Amino acid sequence: MSFTLHLKSCLPSVVRSWIPQKKPNIRNMSSMAEAPGPRPAGVVLLHKALAPDFEKFCQTNSGPLPLLGRSEPGRWASLALGAAGPDTRTDRPQFRKYESGACTGSLTSLEGHSEQLKDMVTFFLGHSFSLEGALEKGGLPRRDPAGHGHGAAYKTTVPCVTVAGFCCPLVVTMRPIPKDKLERLVQASCSMRGVQGQPIHIGDPELLGIKDLSKPDYGDPEECRPGEVPVFWPSHLTSLEAVSSCRTPLAFTSAPGCAVMTDLQDTEAPAGRLTPDKIPEVHRISQDPLHYSITSASAAGKIRELEGIIAIDPGNRGIGHLLCKDELLRASLSLSHAHSVLITTGFPTHFKHEPPEETDGPPGALALAAFLQALQKGVSMVVDQRALSLFEKLVEEAVEQGVLETQIPVLTYPGGSAGAARELLLGDGDPRSPRFDHLVAIERTGRAADGNYYNARKMNIKHLVDPIDDLFLEAQKIPGISSTGVGDGGNELGMGKVKEAVKSHIRNGDVIACDVGADFAVIAGVSNWGGYALACALYILNSCEVHGRYLRRATEPFRAPGEQNWTQALPSIDKEEKMLGILARHRIRSGVSGNVGMEVDGLPFHGTHDQMIQKLLDVTMVRV
Repeated sequence: MSFTLHLKSCLPSVVRSWIPQKKPNIRNMSSMAEAPGPRPAGVVLLHKALAPDFEKFCQTNSGPLPLLGRSEPGRWASLALGAAGPDTRTDRPQFRKYESGACTGSLTSLEGHSEQLKDMVTFFLGHSFSLEGALEKGGLPRRDPAGHGHGAAYKTTVPCVTVAGFCCPLVVTMRPIPKDKLERLVQASCSMRGVQGQPIHIGDPELLGIKDLSKPDYGDPEECRPGEVPVFWPSHLTSLEAVSSCRTPLAFTSAPGCAVMTDLQDTEAPAGRLTPDKIPEVHRISQDPLHYSITSASAAGKIRELEGIIAIDPGNRGIGHLLCKDELLRASLSLSHAHSVLITTGFPTHFKHEPPEETDGPPGALALAAFLQALQKGVSMVVDQRALSLFEKLVEEAVEQGVLETQIPVLTYPGGSAGAARELLLGDGDPRSPRFDHLVAIERTGRAADGNYYNARKMNIKHLVDPIDDLFLEAQKIPGISSTGVGDGGNELGMGKVKEAVKSHIRNGDVIACDVGADFAVIAGVSNWGGYALACALYILNSCEVHGRYLRRATEPFRAPGEQNWTQALPSIDKEEKMLGILARHRIRSGVSGNVGMEVDGLPFHGTHDQMIQKLLDVTMVRV
């Protein structure tokens, strides 16, 4: 394959400075970004001793540093790629010179360093300039029609994966996109630029550690206007931070705004017609702070199928009226981004028995906890004080039976002082780093509008319930904490989001409807099924390359589910049968019939719940 170099710059002053020297291949970078033929590449020149580590660093952090090729020491042409052609080292765009990690100047020629270059290797990295052209083809006009600007780029607090002495933060470019065009333009970017066109963050810049969009570290500021959402892509300028971090005695890079043009191609990121497993869907998962997530159309389709499966109504309660589209999808996306999750369950409907709990709730809660553990997220439970000993035993026996991998902390919240809920959620008191960033209630008694707690038969069970609802109410006041409620009758914690539908369509709904809402309301025929579905949805998302790349900020390689032992952490018929056996040994009863045994909500495990689990697993494990 032939290998040619042509020079471009997006800075007009640089263009003008080269014209008198008769450099005819210099062209405007922005206007030529999507032209057919040679493509832009950033350049890094390092001593040959550092070359293996830098190559591995690029391969490990391929999002910001897509490696197109490298040369042998002292040669611009890459012999490993079958390149041929004259050495045109003096025919370069502007460079930056680094000495012991510090940028000590800009150069228009490397002629004065010919001796040092004999021992240096040149790396060619895919360039982020072509993003603007991809968005323009997708229907987003340029902010700078003449192409005179150099787009803004920002250092983040997201660390790249360290390799040897290369340790640096991710650098990103940003483009404001109208909210109503967000998904279409993201899809257009991916279609034209492959995986390199996929954003790594959509929403609040502070989630990347960027304090002020008007003060970029590179390039010209971008204004985010009303109705627009800031969208961030990985930038090849990460290479400048990497070179600085290794503190080598001498290194060179292409300057921001400059690139060489090569015919090398990024084999990792072929563009073209997207298949369903590559088409990105964009979903808002938080308003404060503003945060969108991405997954593939095929993964989203499977999660929608799960949502439909669990929505059957075996008790004919009318739950179909409570359903909101894509609540399972958005809840699982939010959970996938969470770091530490607090789960609550427990519905003491059998107030004349000891214990008064029912078999719906704990199995779904522990099934979700097991998968969150597999994703290496923090997991805790909060339960009523009177039931603490019972739930500690349930968790202990779940570990012994293989339902859970390891113990999880079981907390209580009796209420009390005005600041007690905030104190439990924040831990050290800093709202910027809460102790828990997602709350989940699965078949948890919910507070009604009159302040009481009711079972489905309108019996007030407030004397058996601690005010765990306060945690969900307080979470609404703390940016960065999201919540999910799973219910099957409308009187469960979190169902306040659909309380008007509960009052209109559920028996006794005008009295029993929970008044406390959650960000996401997952409706299921049996609440345990919602817990199983959340675990399955998390498996689907974290097995999806599109979502996985977004989660990792494109800074580490994708790992297949088989490498993570996630399959073993999914709900299974065997594990859920064991869990019901544990509940039966503790005399916990079925919610409808009051029976002790292999039954939930009056429905037998064998023939009903086992079949539901299998249906969910069949959807989860099928390859699209």
